[in-house]
Amino acid sequence: MRIARLLHHALSDLITRIRAINHHYAVPRLAMSPAVRWSLLALRVYLLLLVVLLGYKFATLVAH
Repeated sequence: MRIARLLHHALSDLITRIRAINHHYAVPRLAMSPAVRWSLLALRVYLLLLVVLLGYKFATLVAH
């Protein structure tokens, strides 16, 4: 029971720190040009495509 309490306290402290960091960086400090925004969007789409392809590859390997 004591270990569970210590683990819960450590995790809640970690979550509090992460939330504070996320709150601090919630508003961007640099202005992005439209070209940068489009480039980042293209990279996100590319990353999602790679994840989907990896998931498909994994699913087909497991199925056989």
